[in-house]
Amino acid sequence: MRVISRTALRNFWQKHPDAEQPLRTWYADVKHSTWKKPSDIKISYRSASFLRNNRVVFNIKGNNYRIVVVVQYKHGVVYIRFVGTHAEYDRIDASTI
Repeated sequence: MRVISRTALRNFWQKHPDAEQPLRTWYADVKHSTWKKPSDIKISYRSASFLRNNRVVFNIKGNNYRIVVVVQYKHGVVYIRFVGTHAEYDRIDASTI
């Protein structure tokens, strides 16, 4: 998968250094994946949540952090829409962000 944009991850881990390694691992895993449908994601990420508008929520570092992405399966692209703490996630509407 092509991940757009890694900068969002980097900006986040600069503020939250304990998130750097889990975010790097997530990025590498996604980059080397080929997801054609939601069930492909569930194989590797059992706790991933699927929302409307092709949004997927990933729990990072024991659910301390969350990533919300839009997946375009047909084109093999993952757009990062949000990276934040669990508390920050609770204040957004993940299906529209």
